Amino acid sequence: MKVDVLLGLQWGDEGKGKIVDVLTPNYDIVARFQGGPNAGHTLEFEGQKYILRSVPSGIFQGGKINIIGNGVVLDPALFKAEIEALELSGHNLTERLYISKKAHLILPSHRLLDQASEALKGNAKIGTTGRGIGPAYTDKISRNGLRVGDIEHNFEIKYKQAIERHKELLSRMNFEYEELVSIEKDWLEGIESIKRFKIIDSEHYINKELNKGKKILAEGAQGTLLDIDFGSYPFVTSSNTITAGACTGLGVAPSKIGNVYGIFKAYCTRVGSGPFPTELTDLTGQKLRDLGREYGSVTGRPRRCGWIDLIALRYAIMIDGVTHLIMMKSDVLDTFDTIKACVAYNIKGKETEDFPFEINDSIKPAWVELAGWKTDMTKMQNEDEFPEEFNAYLSFLEEFLGINIKIVSVGSDREQTIVRYND
Repeated sequence: MKVDVLLGLQWGDEGKGKIVDVLTPNYDIVARFQGGPNAGHTLEFEGQKYILRSVPSGIFQGGKINIIGNGVVLDPALFKAEIEALELSGHNLTERLYISKKAHLILPSHRLLDQASEALKGNAKIGTTGRGIGPAYTDKISRNGLRVGDIEHNFEIKYKQAIERHKELLSRMNFEYEELVSIEKDWLEGIESIKRFKIIDSEHYINKELNKGKKILAEGAQGTLLDIDFGSYPFVTSSNTITAGACTGLGVAPSKIGNVYGIFKAYCTRVGSGPFPTELTDLTGQKLRDLGREYGSVTGRPRRCGWIDLIALRYAIMIDGVTHLIMMKSDVLDTFDTIKACVAYNIKGKETEDFPFEINDSIKPAWVELAGWKTDMTKMQNEDEFPEEFNAYLSFLEEFLGINIKIVSVGSDREQTIVRYND
């Protein structure tokens, strides 16, 4: 058996949570392979809305095992709040949620380091959520991190040493850390919550289950264009969000990767700072934001909106080795007379269809305009109901991207999902 991978192809917020939930019935195990609690996956079904930060999106399908993989950084305080909210809604997690021993912990002092680092950048801020994800990954790479497995191995000593080291760093940055005492209490309570769950050597578990013939879906966070190596650096996240990240984030060999489901919106969004060639800062951009409810599920921050960028999207498809495309939020474009798509970049008078080394304000998109479908698609249940103009939009995207769009989402609910091609 192979591990199938599902990930975002843009700057995050593509709707991965919903699609994981839709696909989960076909799998035995769902595993998160990277990212931290800044990535909120929103799911809506049976009249309820759920926001998942660290828990994999397959948790709502009974009988499925969900794994927080070694590539994830976990905040115990936020994890505790998340699982308590889910359990209050009637979902029992302890029997079907496992946590990797090698997943790194976000310490309470990581939050303060995150805030201090952003403050020092002044106008050059990256636009982080201030949740300590970057500093946690920094400690991981510098070999100073604390892992979930350390909870059972001289944890108090290791924790104290890490906090003292962070206090010294904060002092050098002239940043006060009195707040540490108040946030530490919730964090330590979160450690006790983690102990309720099965803590595993996830790489052994996943490979043994593969050998037994179990089907596994790897779930990514953020999006390809935020990848630390291949995204719009330095305005990126701190981990590998691409397909290769599933190998290092779960401990599976490249030869074990099967299908790669790439998710994208019918338009583009971005949160925080960073380049965005197709961004719309006019009333059209605001209309996309309002119709798409483009506000962060965890942070509440308004997302920047723009037309679809096919140069960036084709680049992401190449990097990820996508085998199936999934288009989200098609219904957001239902009322537009004309829809635009970026098909090339003009950089200092030269046109290119390659994603460049650096994305900046000098890039001007070259547009193709397509007719809007002016039809409410939210009640549609199969592709035979699609208007002619929408089919033309799909055909144009498939021809340009060189790959079929397998699934189309026409609303936020689990049921508003139309499969166009069956394997």
